[in-house]
Amino acid sequence: MTKNYDDYNIYDDAIRNRVIKMPYTTSHKMKVRKKILDSAAHEFRTNGIKEVSVPRLMNGAGLTHGGFYAHFKNKDQLVAEVCSKAIEDTIDRLQQIAMNNGDPAGLQAVVEFYLSDSHRDHPDEGCIIPSLAGEISRSSDDIREVFTEEIRRFISFLTSLGTISRDQGAAFLSTMVGSLLLSRSVSDPDLSRNILSSCKTLITKEILSVQTAK
Repeated sequence: MTKNYDDYNIYDDAIRNRVIKMPYTTSHKMKVRKKILDSAAHEFRTNGIKEVSVPRLMNGAGLTHGGFYAHFKNKDQLVAEVCSKAIEDTIDRLQQIAMNNGDPAGLQAVVEFYLSDSHRDHPDEGCIIPSLAGEISRSSDDIREVFTEEIRRFISFLTSLGTISRDQGAAFLSTMVGSLLLSRSVSDPDLSRNILSSCKTLITKEILSVQTAK
């Protein structure tokens, strides 16, 4: 007997045109929602928002197309929630890196990781900002509002690491995101490495100047 599942129904291939209704717990629904968000985050990082259809990302989560609308009213809502969750996950990851290095080296460790060859070479697992910022700028107001709040949160995270100003935090984030994006875009490996290393040097000098001034 072959059965196919979506979030609410079981389709029994042995009994045509019959759908067995099955109630699902809140815990199950939350797990399914997380699978959708994780699948979408991976697809968006790798292929962008426009190129990824709802059936494609649902297939990546091992779910049927129809189950999507039990969790999200439309793709825009999904994109907004993916941005929020993905940036939160990145901040949590960077926070752990900073904690492992302690003060005052935490901020420098975050910069070193963000502008590393490994982060550049694995966009499917890295910060979603460089991957989606261009498309987000042309997205709906709702998506941009969520993205804006997450950028503010990222800046606050950076400022909390090195007692730097919000202006400096914004400049650091902009430099890191732009550097990572350019390093992934160029075809010359030496230029790619130079973009990352020169930006690391620039930010490091700024961090040292702040620490020396105290």
